[in-house]
Amino acid sequence: MTVLPIRLVGDPVLREAAVPVTDFDAELRKLVDDLSETLTSTGGAGLAAPQLGVGLRVFALNPKISDGEFDHLVNPVLEFPDEEDQDGPEGCLSIPGIYLDTRRRMNVVAKGYTKHGDPIQLVGEGLLSRCVQHETDHLDGVLFIDRQRPEQRDQLLATIRAAAWAEGLPIPEIRTSPH
Repeated sequence: MTVLPIRLVGDPVLREAAVPVTDFDAELRKLVDDLSETLTSTGGAGLAAPQLGVGLRVFALNPKISDGEFDHLVNPVLEFPDEEDQDGPEGCLSIPGIYLDTRRRMNVVAKGYTKHGDPIQLVGEGLLSRCVQHETDHLDGVLFIDRQRPEQRDQLLATIRAAAWAEGLPIPEIRTSPH
């Protein structure tokens, strides 16, 4: 396992849709282990493969969020059992130090596979639901800043440009979320 550098907003890989995993092999298992190790080193809630520069539909979650029952998902497909929403602060390891209230669905059912190719289903609410949606967005090339109200975007871009970690990075594009 290796702790790898996390790609920052402005890196094109964060805006590309990741491709489905087709080979559940040693390389995939190493990727999941690297995601988990890198995530653990940051103390974050979740980390998607594109954040490490890998365009595959895989993410890792901090197992504390799911009471140790769940720590990664391959090829996730999300369903929402109801219309209940939640608002709350959200951040991203690819946009350090910026936390914004973000609207998400309160409940989610996530279906996918383990790193060994075994089918898995996760039912989550609250923070777990928020994290699963956030990481799945990464797999679609969507960042949480895309979910902000249009009137917040200019201030958000100014804040990102002023951040010390953003020096030398291209100005990020803020898109309208497709979700």
